[in-house]
Amino acid sequence: MTDLDVDFLHAARTSYDAMAEAYTEEFADGLEHRHLDRALVTGFVDLVKERGGGEPVADIGSGPGYVTRRLDALGLSVFGVDVSPRMVALASRAHPHLRFHVGSMTGLDLPDRSLAGVLALFSVIHVPDTELPTVLREFRRVLVPGGHLLLAFQTGRGEELHVTERFGHEVSLRYWFRDPEVMAGLLGEAGFEVLARVVLAPEEGRRYPRAYLLAQVPGR
Repeated sequence: MTDLDVDFLHAARTSYDAMAEAYTEEFADGLEHRHLDRALVTGFVDLVKERGGGEPVADIGSGPGYVTRRLDALGLSVFGVDVSPRMVALASRAHPHLRFHVGSMTGLDLPDRSLAGVLALFSVIHVPDTELPTVLREFRRVLVPGGHLLLAFQTGRGEELHVTERFGHEVSLRYWFRDPEVMAGLLGEAGFEVLARVVLAPEEGRRYPRAYLLAQVPGR
């Protein structure tokens, strides 16, 4: 059994495969009208550039690839990783100059200390509490000393939601909504230094605020 066969990853893979076309049409660019979110992503890019070193950045949970495309346009060497083969295929077709591959955030097929940055926007929301420390340690493993991590997730106090339908397709997706301070503590336990915590108010028609945590691996 591979990492991709683990129950929660299998569920995410089959669910996003099922709704990939509809999801990509709905979220062709999920940052287009989110000005503050874009500013935080740009700040992450600036920090990676300032450190130098030339190592690439991984967009984990890259989905349709619009974040990967934005990082590329801002001057980073970047590639996307997603659990859904269908999402990877659509992203590769939409952005043929960029690299996307199927992978699991619980076991990235990357060498130790090979990345200058990891960006995971709203992808750890499908990771259960029991597996989250493993994922954060894996992010820590692949980052160079001084490398940066930007996480985004919907906030809550441990709520869990199970969704069985999206865009007219049958799915089985679980969402975990976490307290930013709890997540910051887990980052510390994984070996990160948390540099910033930002919570953005819910958008119109949405229930949950969005949290961004910026962290760094100690050293240079």
